[in-house]
Amino acid sequence: MLTILGFAMIATFLVLIMMKKMSPIAALVLIPALFCVAVGQGAKLGDYVIDGVGNLAPTAAMLMFAIVYFGVMIDVGLFDPIVRGILRFCKADPMRIVVGTAVLAAIVSLDGDGSTTFMITVSAMYPLYKRLKMSLVVMTGIAATANGVMNTLPWGGPTARAATALKLDAGDIFVPMIPALGVGLLAVILLAVVLGRRERKRLGTLTLDDAPVTGTVTETESVLVAAGGGGDRLRKSGGGAGTGGAAPDDEAADDAAEDAGFKGLDPHRATLRPKLYWFNAGLTVALLTAMIMELMPIPVLFLLGAALALTVNFPHMPDQRARLAAHADNVLNVSGMVFAAAVFTGVLTGTGMVDHMADWLVGAIPDGMGPHMALVTGVLSIPLTYFMSNDGFYFGVVPVLAEAGAAHGVSPLEIARASLIGQPLHMSSPLVPAVYVLVGMAKVEFGDHTRFTVKWAALTSLVVLGAGLLFGII
Repeated sequence: MLTILGFAMIATFLVLIMMKKMSPIAALVLIPALFCVAVGQGAKLGDYVIDGVGNLAPTAAMLMFAIVYFGVMIDVGLFDPIVRGILRFCKADPMRIVVGTAVLAAIVSLDGDGSTTFMITVSAMYPLYKRLKMSLVVMTGIAATANGVMNTLPWGGPTARAATALKLDAGDIFVPMIPALGVGLLAVILLAVVLGRRERKRLGTLTLDDAPVTGTVTETESVLVAAGGGGDRLRKSGGGAGTGGAAPDDEAADDAAEDAGFKGLDPHRATLRPKLYWFNAGLTVALLTAMIMELMPIPVLFLLGAALALTVNFPHMPDQRARLAAHADNVLNVSGMVFAAAVFTGVLTGTGMVDHMADWLVGAIPDGMGPHMALVTGVLSIPLTYFMSNDGFYFGVVPVLAEAGAAHGVSPLEIARASLIGQPLHMSSPLVPAVYVLVGMAKVEFGDHTRFTVKWAALTSLVVLGAGLLFGII
């Protein structure tokens, strides 16, 4: 019964948010509360929620201060050189812009934190997508899938969890997976090309007037990135749904209002601190190094980093308050989503639904599949890491799969590597706090993102699985 109710709770949540019948926050809170009552454990709802909040509180704190820290770094121009390089490559070609989104997300993902990746990627690419009227779900889908492939880095989380659960070395799991993950990353870039061509066909071929480089930023970049102004330099050559035509007054006003509120990459913004560039770069490198070396808990590191970044870059109190206010919406939205998700995960775990779901799935595996447990693990990891947290999957399901595989001569290393296959899809799971950073900053409905991304992310996971089998890794 708990197995059925567990799957029913997840399905109800997904259906309601994809149909836009409820907001994600309301659905994350009310649906598990109703199912908790339905299983006869309503009296324990408070305990489950408190346990869930306690487990996710460090994540919420990390996201809050990470948003402030990287928001300040974006404000002061730390990532502008990377963005300028991507923009020079993208120009005004929708296909190049989508490919640039994938490349930027993959590069920034090297820090191992999805929230950081999404903040930087959206801040860089959002003005281009808005200016050219490109589909924003293409941006969020490509960014999430690229980050999912890169999330398998040893310091990204899943690999470390698999190593801990099976008492293995993270390097022994990850290094042999590099060729398969490389194929997965190529698949994401190929997907970006396909989706970009689709956008190019829909919008027509867009070009920009040639502009020489002046100083450190081209006039073209100013046109594309600066909030307000310069839009008349865009012109359309070829057929399509037209970004070159005049938009209705109310639509133009809405776009201008949104652009005015999103000046993260305006090359002339007042918050730039070029004289402090190397200080900010050094601080960020030191922060990421400390994270990788685990010198302190990550929330503490971001708390210290945010305080130091604000103090050095904006020594005057009014300026500090202005920066905090500028990022307050993102902080509130993301932290609210995390604490709402704590209700969902708390009920799912506390009522025993997760355990029953895992036991049912493992028990449903035919005995004849025993020698192929690595393949089974890879296939199961795709839906399970979407419907479950990484902790629940790696510490609850993977050890059981490894034990079943060991009885048929399948090594724990193969099981561990196969368990990473589902990460491209996992990064769009409603149980991943970082995805709310992505959709929130991109102003995309979570249901729209889910409907668009799931099929492409699942396909990417299958490509990685196929490459792993081809290379003999799994």
